[in-house]
Order: sequence, then C-alpha cells, then structure tokens
Amino acid sequence: MSDTQHTLKGSAVVKGVGLHTGEPVTLTLRPAPVGHGYKFQRTDLQGEPIIDADADLVVSTARGTTLGKGDAVVNTTEHVLSALYALNVDNCLLQLSGPEVPIMDGSAKAFVDAIESVGLEAQDAPRNWYVLKEPIWFETKERGTEMLGVPAPGGEFRITVMVDYNSPVLGTQHASMYRADEFKDEIAPCRTFVFLRELEQLAKAGLIKGGDLNNAIVLEDREGTTQEQLKDLAKALGREYEKVEIRRNGVLNTTDLKFYNEPARHKLLDIVGDLALVGRPIKGHILAARPGHFGNTSFAKRIKERIREEEKSGIRHFDLSKTVYDINDIEKLLPHRYPFLLVDRIVAMDDRTITGYKNITQNEPQFTGHFPGNPVMPGVLQIEAMAQVGGIFALSKVADPENYTTYFLKIDGVRYRKKVIPGDTLVFHLELITPIRRGIVHMRGIGYVNGQAAVEAEMMAQLARDRAPVEAPKAKAEA
Repeated sequence: MSDTQHTLKGSAVVKGVGLHTGEPVTLTLRPAPVGHGYKFQRTDLQGEPIIDADADLVVSTARGTTLGKGDAVVNTTEHVLSALYALNVDNCLLQLSGPEVPIMDGSAKAFVDAIESVGLEAQDAPRNWYVLKEPIWFETKERGTEMLGVPAPGGEFRITVMVDYNSPVLGTQHASMYRADEFKDEIAPCRTFVFLRELEQLAKAGLIKGGDLNNAIVLEDREGTTQEQLKDLAKALGREYEKVEIRRNGVLNTTDLKFYNEPARHKLLDIVGDLALVGRPIKGHILAARPGHFGNTSFAKRIKERIREEEKSGIRHFDLSKTVYDINDIEKLLPHRYPFLLVDRIVAMDDRTITGYKNITQNEPQFTGHFPGNPVMPGVLQIEAMAQVGGIFALSKVADPENYTTYFLKIDGVRYRKKVIPGDTLVFHLELITPIRRGIVHMRGIGYVNGQAAVEAEMMAQLARDRAPVEAPKAKAEA
C-alpha cells in the first residue's frame, strides 16, 4: 500500500458505447498534478466543463452513479473510478466525448488494462489517507441496505459484501477484498448483473440503448419464459435474435460466470468506485449488506461528513501501528542517549514529511522538579523532542549519519496549546518548508496529544559533519 501520491505516466484511451444512449464515446485518462484528485471533463460541451468526482455532486443512482454540475452530467462513473482507486491512482483527469463512461463488458477490466498500459508515476507528495478510528453506520430500511465502516486491524482498505435479493436464482452470496492488490484479478473482471424482467422494462422504456446480453450477466428467476419473449427482448435492444437458453442456475447462456459469486464481486466493485467519491483513500474495513449505488454514495457522504467534523474539531488521527525506525534504529541515527533521547519510534516518512512519537512516563527525571505533585512536560523538552524527529529525517538523507550531528540555527512561531503530562503520547508530524540545501534543514512541526495540537514550531537546523568516516583497517601483507 503506497504512501505516495501517483498519477498516470501517459494518456490512456478507452473507446466504447454508452449504456443508456448507445452512442460511441471516447474516454481519455490523462495525468494530473498533486492534489488534483479525480475530475471528469465533458469535451463535447461548450466550455468543456469539469465535474469533480465528489459524493456531494451525485444527482442520480438509477442503474449507476451519475454526477452533475450545472447542465453537465456524467453517467455510470463507478467502474472506471473503481479501477483508478484500487490501482492507487490519486490524480487523474477523465475526458469524455459524451455524457456516459463507456460500458465495455460491464466490468472494470478494460479500465484496469488501460491504466496498466501506461503505468503509474510517483509524485512528490504523501497520500491524504482517511483512517477510520470509530465505526460509521448507514442504513436504509426500505432498500434493506446496511453499511458499516470500522477500523482495519492492519490499516488496510478492506471490503466484505453480502447480497441477498430474495431470489431463488441469486440466493445469498458473499465476497471480500482484504488487499487492494486483489482487485485486478479477483474483482475487476466481474460484470454487472440484471434480472431479465428488469432488462425487459428498461429496454421497452428505451433506457439502455447500449445494453447487450453480452455486457451483463442476465438472470431469470421466473418459470415459463418463452423464446418468443426473448425474441421480443432482442428486438427491443435493437439486436439480432439468436436462440437463448436459460440454464439451471438461472443464467442466460449468452455468457459464462467467471466466478460462482460474480454478482457479489461486482457489487464489491461498485462500492470501491462509489467510495472513490469521498475524495481521499480510506484505511478501514467496509461491511455491506444488500448494497446499491444509493447506499454506497450515501455512505460516502456520511464519511465526508465525519471528515468535516474531525477537521472542524481540529482532531487529527495518525496510524501508529507501523514502524519505520524503532528505538534501536533511532540510536544508530541520533547521538542522543538517556536521559536526552526523546523519540521512541518513527511511524511514517516520505520525501517531505516524517511522523514519530514519544511516550511520556512518570519515570523521566524532569518530573522530579517540574513540578512535584503536578508533573508537566517542559516546553523546551517538547521542542527538543520535535527537533530530534526532524533530525532523524535529515540524517536519514545522508549515507553515513553516524558522522553527522544536527545543530539548531533558529526557532520561530512556537505555540503551546495544551499541557503534556505523564501517560500522554506526543505525536510529532513535521514537513519540509524548503528542500534541504547545503545541509540546512527548515521544517514546520506540530505535536499532537489524542489528535489535538499541543505544541507547534518552525525550526531551522544545520547538518554538520563532526568527523571523517572511519576507514576499515587494511589487511596485513603476507610475509
């Protein structure tokens, strides 16, 4: 699971027909800059309007997810978005020559293939993960949909799906995805499904002109369906009639199931695509019963509401389950030792940022006199701990960190927001203000306790070599 934003290395083109209009449409997936996210662009309309892939812009969930802004709409967005999301593409401009994403074979495979044909390019920015820390629930009794998001044990993006539509043909099916890299082979090829009675109604209403018996799994749970009825359906779809049979499992013989639970897997695919409308990659486990586009997009809106609430409260969550450097690694980078080594672990680091923490305990010597009966972590030690996290970042960039030391040059903008006391975990997140040049490191940092800012500062330090590298002793020449 990558912690760096990615876009496409080049443009990828997918051509097909729209499900509803039946008209040819070209989708071009283009690279986009850091922080761009997913945006659709209608190149066939005047002004080429752009529609953000945003749950707040969902205007319809009938037979697919439709996004709209002003007079511009984009239909059936979920399959291509699922491919982008699961393949860790963070930023992409999706240009469309019509109002619909091409339906292709009713799965996400064509979009996965297109993305892989050009490859991904890493970008110089961290991914903006949203980590589920508390359960999020959504339910629609009239549709029977239940969705629950809970923290994932290892911080993965997981989905478990159950479908049960009271049909003797479909029955109850389950599907799961415990790692995003399972998507390509296990989920992406799975096609949408539709009951024959629904297909007849949609075809007669002229709503699926691009529909075909080959781009969906067609199920029939009624008895006594005749070839004449199937012939009328083919005519309504504008297709040449070929003899169609209904197998024992209720699937028309126009296609074979790729998995015994392909319908459930496709529902999982839809959830991935609809959750892409949150606008941030998610770490958490999503459990869904009888999901649909309305429930999926409503759940995405619920997650967005939770994000807004957390941002408004100023609470920030960090995943402390991972380890980049443990205490033994830290001692190899920093010269500090007891009682002045004030970093316990580094949990995340990329080219611009670092996150580490210190556990505050009553056993530390400063609490003997600061203050008796009222132990408070001294502000200068909080800044020193923050600086040590920044020092680890800087020293990790040189080949021989054991020969360097970091020295303070300047501290600005120091603010103390709340007391830090024994029992707290002080989490520091630092970000480079300017690139490291000539050994000058300029970073801005915030220390958090329980997700709330406790201390912040802007710091500048100098990386200085204290001694020359020690050469290995040369072997003695044989006499």
